[in-house]
Amino acid sequence: MPARIRLQRQGKKGSPFYHIVIADGRAPRDGRFIEKIGTYNPITNPAEIVLDFDKALNWLQNGAQPSDTARAILSYKGVMHKLHLTKGVAKGALTPEQAEVKFQTWLKEKEDKIQAKKQGLSEAERVERKKILESEVKIKEDRATELAKKRAAELQAEKDEAAEAAKEEAAETAAKEAPVAAKEEAPEAVKEEAPVAAKEEAPEAVKEEAPVAAKEEAPEAVKEEAPKAAKEEAPEAVKEEAPKAAKEEAPEAVREEAPAKEEAPAEESPKKDKA
Repeated sequence: MPARIRLQRQGKKGSPFYHIVIADGRAPRDGRFIEKIGTYNPITNPAEIVLDFDKALNWLQNGAQPSDTARAILSYKGVMHKLHLTKGVAKGALTPEQAEVKFQTWLKEKEDKIQAKKQGLSEAERVERKKILESEVKIKEDRATELAKKRAAELQAEKDEAAEAAKEEAAETAAKEAPVAAKEEAPEAVKEEAPVAAKEEAPEAVKEEAPVAAKEEAPEAVKEEAPKAAKEEAPEAVKEEAPKAAKEEAPEAVREEAPAKEEAPAEESPKKDKA
């Protein structure tokens, strides 16, 4: 069974890393190997390949068979092209100098392609990073704008609440001060408005209400007030009229009683003599 050039997996899950080895074709993939000639890291872009060029070419010339992935790696590094030129030299189609010139030309072109790819990848990465940065800046600005709008809305709500509270407080203050103001202003308003109201309403009220009030209240008022007035006015009338009556009646009484006084001494004189 010929030897094979193949990959031997290393690394943890999700992060593969391979060794390029020369192993027996009957050996398991990750089993025993004869010799390690390089490494392959597929995670990087472009992939990182480290290869011992001369050992790989020697094993190919000795009949080692590469696996498909190992063949692609060897072709990428130019080992397969070098083997092809070596066969041409062995057949006499090319001289070793011509083969070397062709190989160097191919190698230079390959290096230019790899370098262009790296530059393109770096430029693409730069552009991608720039886009990501711009998107992050935009997201940050949008977030700041949203926060500013939210803050402005909160401030407006606080102002509205403060204005509403001020209005309510003013209404409560006005409601508390209204009775005091009414008490203070009432006398002046009464003084100013009472004469006008009396003048305006008095004639009509007197005309409309006087006859009715006189008819309804006169009998009861006369009955209730006449005795009281008589009692209250009688003593004063007696006091005022008594002297006048006494003066007028006095002369007649004196005339009638005068003879009686003159006769009295004649009757009492005998008693004095007896004494």
